[in-house]
Amino acid sequence: MPRFHCPVRLVEGQVLLLPAAAARHVQVLRLQPGQTIELFNGQGGEWDASITRMGRSDVEVSVLKHHPTEREPLRSVHLAVGMPANDRMDWLLEKAAELGVASLQPLHTAHSVLRLAGERATRKQAHWQSVAIAACEQCGGNRVPDVHAVSDLTTWLKALPPWDREHSALRCLLSLGQGTQALDLFLQDAPLHAPVLFLSGPEGGLSPQEESLALAAGFVPVTLGPRVLRAETAALAALVLALR
Repeated sequence: MPRFHCPVRLVEGQVLLLPAAAARHVQVLRLQPGQTIELFNGQGGEWDASITRMGRSDVEVSVLKHHPTEREPLRSVHLAVGMPANDRMDWLLEKAAELGVASLQPLHTAHSVLRLAGERATRKQAHWQSVAIAACEQCGGNRVPDVHAVSDLTTWLKALPPWDREHSALRCLLSLGQGTQALDLFLQDAPLHAPVLFLSGPEGGLSPQEESLALAAGFVPVTLGPRVLRAETAALAALVLALR
């Protein structure tokens, strides 16, 4: 059944116009009045809905039964990544959303190639959020990950609340440093439901100064093994290990 993100309050029996993006998709698929689609608003569960009217640029639906279906991981995992160049950020975000990431924080770092500011940064954030929405529509996720505004790594670290062993998310820094603990072994000792925040660098990794700042903010250096992975591969591999 075709499914669409509809970020409004949904109630069984209501009649509403679909958001413009969802309406365009319905029209591209050449769906017709009387056909059933699936809606989710990111607040939990999903709804059946019946198309009641097709306009030239709008689509009206009647909301039917709610299904309290959740397909989210048991552990809440957040990614903070030095943005990889070209279209790799789009790919990383799409796959992270499919896997069930809770949020993604794009970062400028010392070795970052991609630099965004002002209106361009705002447009990119909106684009990446739409990529996350499309991924959830495809994979069945009912809670869309938040894509935060682009930030400088140092500024972002300073804005984090003080780390607290009992109440803070586990903070993991993907590092190539000698003697770094293996991520899978680190996670074995962590409570199953404990949220995790991963910090991963761009091509070339984080600078020594940036790693020092992360350690001072409560991040534990962890490794994925002896191979040097691409920036987007490393972030996704860490996400898979944390969610399994």
